[in-house]
Amino acid sequence: MVRRIFQMCMEGRGPQQIANQLRADNVLTPTAYKKQQGRSTPNPVPKDPYGWQDSSVVKILERREYTGCTVNFKTYTNSIWDKKQRETPIEKRAVFPGTHERIIEDDVFEKVQMIRQQRHRMTRTGRSSIFSGLVCCADCGSKMQYGSSNNGDFAQDFFDCSLHKKHREKCGGHFIRVKVLEQLVLKHMQLVMGYILRHEDYFQTVMEQQMKLESAEKLQVIRKQLSRDEKRIAELKRLFIKIYEDNASGRLSDERFDMLSQSYEAEQKQLEAEVITLRQDIEVQERQNENIEKFIQKAHKYVGIETLDPYALRELVQAIYVDAPDKSSGKRRQSIHIKYDGMGFIPLDELMKGETA
Repeated sequence: MVRRIFQMCMEGRGPQQIANQLRADNVLTPTAYKKQQGRSTPNPVPKDPYGWQDSSVVKILERREYTGCTVNFKTYTNSIWDKKQRETPIEKRAVFPGTHERIIEDDVFEKVQMIRQQRHRMTRTGRSSIFSGLVCCADCGSKMQYGSSNNGDFAQDFFDCSLHKKHREKCGGHFIRVKVLEQLVLKHMQLVMGYILRHEDYFQTVMEQQMKLESAEKLQVIRKQLSRDEKRIAELKRLFIKIYEDNASGRLSDERFDMLSQSYEAEQKQLEAEVITLRQDIEVQERQNENIEKFIQKAHKYVGIETLDPYALRELVQAIYVDAPDKSSGKRRQSIHIKYDGMGFIPLDELMKGETA
């Protein structure tokens, strides 16, 4: 059931939609299931054993333990006098991998967390698109919003640049029909999957070279920023000691000390959070070869794909960038650029040219 909940999220369904589906299928809630199995639970027996709530779905989707790890220090208290339980930031929790059998793969869990952060826009008719949250304007980088016609015709559903809709002078129109977008994405995915099937070793070599160059540039920038942040954190610690000594000796008033200490603490917390993010970015860049191998494994599952389903889209694609239409030939032509998950942009045209040369 946990796998099914994660799959429905990967297909683009929100917590409320998932809860509605579980209710319709008469799936027992976690508390009702525990009671049926004779297991103890602090929660009272629900009146409706199938009465799933979106909050229960959210807790399941955010529970990292399903990846086979143990997570400690989820909450903390400020002191023995203030015993209120507060949630520890995710980056400061202690995670011990491989402590029990996994239910969900790491990449699926991380993908679901990304999906949860995205906004899935629904039209007034209650429809949503499998592309919601993935489509961006190639010129300004803004998200493209999903919309539909008033007559309810699915063939008229579209995406348009959100910045263009608000400020037409800042970005041109990037309007594209959903059916056209689906055709372009499916065709591109078919070509990529087919090429990997025919030339897996060469594909891996080319992508390793490309990602190595990209990683080298990114790592240089990230490490410089990390060094600056770490130096500033060390400086803030020295400054805090100095103002404490100045306050104790009477050279700095209590009011001034409070103002400076709050400012330094706020800056230090912000920098420490940024340092964690930068270190994670470095780890990601250093694991590029692993990402290529994972992507190739996923690609083998979709060789010969004929229709675009939501799960395949979310598993393989990170973002889709839509160009402005080109009408110079007298016909409306439009191109897209797909950023694949863990891979970035695949130079498909160059690979295909090499194949036919």
